[in-house]
Amino acid sequence: MRSAGARSWAAGAALAAGLAACGPAAEHANRPRPPASIDVTAAIAGGRIHLSPAAFGAGPVVLLIANQTARSQRLTFETADSEARPGITVTSPPIAPAGTATVEVDVPRGRYRVRTNRRDVRPASVRVGPARRSAQDALLSP
Repeated sequence: MRSAGARSWAAGAALAAGLAACGPAAEHANRPRPPASIDVTAAIAGGRIHLSPAAFGAGPVVLLIANQTARSQRLTFETADSEARPGITVTSPPIAPAGTATVEVDVPRGRYRVRTNRRDVRPASVRVGPARRSAQDALLSP
């Protein structure tokens, strides 16, 4: 059987531990998640770059590229605005004929150009609008 002093000591220790756990709440920024990535397709065919969609909101983008030409290509996604400094330039690895590649880029609002390393392929223009909504409340998002 425990004595009254041991029980008092145990109750006091439990009370002290409980009070320590109820300390002041630490302030922290609860920033929302970024927008979910969107897929943008680019097909190099017929002497030009076909892009879909050609306009979308700012945020993460996965560029899915298909080279439908007979020559190896490199695709470059770059800032087209002259006053936007520093700009974005992302280049794919070489894409074999009938091959595919993927490039990921987080784009802010502005105008962009998508081009290849070959002058005989006409570039495409991209317009990026205001930021897309946060994916904070999107269920089953990666």
